[in-house]
Amino acid sequence: MTSRAPLFLLALTAGAALLAGCQAAPGGPAATVDPASTPDGEALGDGHGAIAGARELAEPALHLTSIAADGDIHHLDLIDEQSEVLGRVAPADTLDSEGRFLFAGRDGEVSIVDSGVWTWNHIDHFHYYEAPARLLGELEGTGVPRTVTSDLGAGVFFDGGELGGEAVLLDFEALKEGEIVESFRLALDVPGAFVVPLPGGALIADPSADELRHVDATGDTLETIPCDDPAGSIATNVGVVVGCADGAVLAVTNAAVTNAAGTNAAATDAAHTAFERIPYPPGGPGRALSFAARESRPTVAGRTDSSAFWLLDTRERAWTAHDAGEPIVRVSAVDDADETVVALAADGSVMVLSGATGEQLARTAPLVAASLADPALASGVDLVVDQRRTYLGGPSERALFELDPADGARVARTFSTDHAPVLVTETGR
Repeated sequence: MTSRAPLFLLALTAGAALLAGCQAAPGGPAATVDPASTPDGEALGDGHGAIAGARELAEPALHLTSIAADGDIHHLDLIDEQSEVLGRVAPADTLDSEGRFLFAGRDGEVSIVDSGVWTWNHIDHFHYYEAPARLLGELEGTGVPRTVTSDLGAGVFFDGGELGGEAVLLDFEALKEGEIVESFRLALDVPGAFVVPLPGGALIADPSADELRHVDATGDTLETIPCDDPAGSIATNVGVVVGCADGAVLAVTNAAVTNAAGTNAAATDAAHTAFERIPYPPGGPGRALSFAARESRPTVAGRTDSSAFWLLDTRERAWTAHDAGEPIVRVSAVDDADETVVALAADGSVMVLSGATGEQLARTAPLVAASLADPALASGVDLVVDQRRTYLGGPSERALFELDPADGARVARTFSTDHAPVLVTETGR
C-alpha cells in the first residue's frame, strides 16, 4: 500500500464515474459520463443525497478507515487497495461511524471527521457519493464521551462522574455542510446515560431512573418511556432499538415515508414517533448488552455476557436466542437470505453461524489472538459486516482482514499495514 500524507486533509481521489440519475445498486464496471455535461461541475443526483462539490459514483466508494495509536487517520480504498493518510487527530479511545462521519472520542472531546464517501438510501436503490475529506473539528465536553450515531444523526453524552454529565445532539444537516452545530446541550447528572438520535429529536437513556426521555430537537421533554437499565442501541430500517433489562424498546416513526418522498427524515416531527415494547421470551439467556448488524437491515444481533446471543427481528417484533458454544466477544447479523451471523470468538477466530439454527457453519484460524490478549487493544477490535464481506482489524497483527462468510469464512484479502490499526470502521457504506 502507498501512503500519501497531505498538509491537512487529503481530498479523495476520483476514481469512479458520474451517473446521470437514479440507478439501482450496480454489479459491474462503472459507466462513465462526461463531466463537462454537468453544468458548472454541480453534483448529480437531483437532490438525492448530493451536496455541492460531491460527485455521484456508479458504485460505493468503500474504504476501511482506521486510526493509529498516534492519531493518524488511514483511509484504505477497497477497490484499488491504495491507502491515504487523511490527517491526524489526538489519540482516540473510541471510534463510531454511520458510514460517512467519524467520531473519535477521548476524555473531554470528540474529533469529527468527514470521510468524504457515503451511500444515500433511496429505499429501492442507492446513490453513491465522493467529496473531499475534511477534519471538521472537536466537540468538547466534561468527561468521557459516548457517541451514538446513525443516518438519523449523532448524539454524544459526556460522562463526568461526580462532575455531572452533558447530553449533546448534533445538527446532522449542518454537519453535512461541514459545520458542527449543537441542536441542544443539556447538563445531566446521570452517569451511564447515552443519547440516541431520532427524527426530530432524541432519546436520552437514563439508567438511574430506568427510563428513556423522549426530547425534541431543542431538548424539551415530550414524554418518558419505562426501560429498566437501558444499554445498547441500534437503528434499523424499521425503527430505532434501545435495549432494556427485560427486552427492548422500538421507536418507530414515519421516516421511511419521508425518505421515499426524497425529503429529510431528520426533519420529521418528533411527536409522530411511537414506542413499542418487545419483551424477551421466557427461558432465554441473559440480556443483550450491545447490538450490531449490517446497516439498514431489520434483524440485529445482541451480544450477551456469555456464549449465547440474541437475534432481534424488528419487523416481526420477535427475539430468537442461540448459543455459540463458547465465549464470544463480538457478534453481528448479516441478515441476508441465508440468515448469516458472524461472531468473533474469544480466541481471535471468526465464526460464521446460522441465524436459523445457531449451527456453526465455518470458522477461521485465530486471526487476532494477540490483539484480544492485550487489554489496551482488545476493546478496539471489532467486526464490520456489509452485504458480501466482513472486516476485522488486528492492531497487534498490523493487519486488516477481509472475510467472505458465504465461502467458508475464507480470508479473501489481508491488508498489511505500516501502523497498528487501533480503531477501524468501514466508510462509504
